[in-house]
Amino acid sequence: MPPPVLGQPTTTTVDEAHVLLSSFNSFLTVAIHSILYYRNIYPQETFLTTRAYNLPVHQNRHPKVCSWINDAVSAVGEQIVSGNVARVAVVIHSPLREPPSQSQSQSDTPLSSTVPPGSVLERWSFDVSHFPSWPGGAKAFKTFERVIRNEAKREETRDRPGSAFITSSSSGVKWPDVDEQLRGALRRMTSAAEKLDALPEGCTFTVAVELGDEGVAPIGYPQAWIPSEPNLQPAGGNTDADEESGYGNAARQGKDLGGARTTPIRSVGAGPLYFECWLEEGKAKEVLAFSQAKAKGKGKTTYEDPP
Repeated sequence: MPPPVLGQPTTTTVDEAHVLLSSFNSFLTVAIHSILYYRNIYPQETFLTTRAYNLPVHQNRHPKVCSWINDAVSAVGEQIVSGNVARVAVVIHSPLREPPSQSQSQSDTPLSSTVPPGSVLERWSFDVSHFPSWPGGAKAFKTFERVIRNEAKREETRDRPGSAFITSSSSGVKWPDVDEQLRGALRRMTSAAEKLDALPEGCTFTVAVELGDEGVAPIGYPQAWIPSEPNLQPAGGNTDADEESGYGNAARQGKDLGGARTTPIRSVGAGPLYFECWLEEGKAKEVLAFSQAKAKGKGKTTYEDPP
């Protein structure tokens, strides 16, 4: 499916744009919970089964996990409506310390001797570069949300979490198509996750945004964002930044961007809503898989670093 043609006038109204942006935030929340479930970042018994987009989905029950995810999605949404974000990524890292169950095992090769702690194993990426920015940025978007919440108390609204009071007769967006596209993306994401080999015990995760060419770094107080490590920095950036810090201009893309293997998941397109999602498996994951296979007496006897 081709992306919308840039540079042409858009017919998306402010009301429609609000619901579309809110719909993506809801989708991203469900997607993060699903990734954590299928990649066993937390024990699967800590998840409950619910429904979203007419699909059974899994949601972690721990209040602190839910709060962290909600805060992260809210922070991502603020950057998207400000027009700063090109891509969003849910990044899975190798354990920061040796899991107790593995450190007690003498037959397994310690993870720390195979890949550095915190190495990037997977990046579940979402390209949102075609999203429109909100007039006035995040502050204006929040003001608009407060207004529609107050009006929603007095008017009959569309039964949709986080949506504005837009009905099918007043909107050019075909909402069944939006739901169908998001449902398809979640289904494909679930299928891709189920086919992957198990991750090591004790992996962790974070949520990252990659700024667009004209994106402004989210610096302020309180500081919700921190710069990614140099291995996750895209080429280009602020040429005035300190090169020794690793967060300034880079002649080459960070070595953990792109990964060793990329799996397309789905292009989501319904009216003005368009984004792409895919999975990048890092080079460290390939090294780890080889080490584990070798320890079990399987696979090749030599290993060459991926290009």
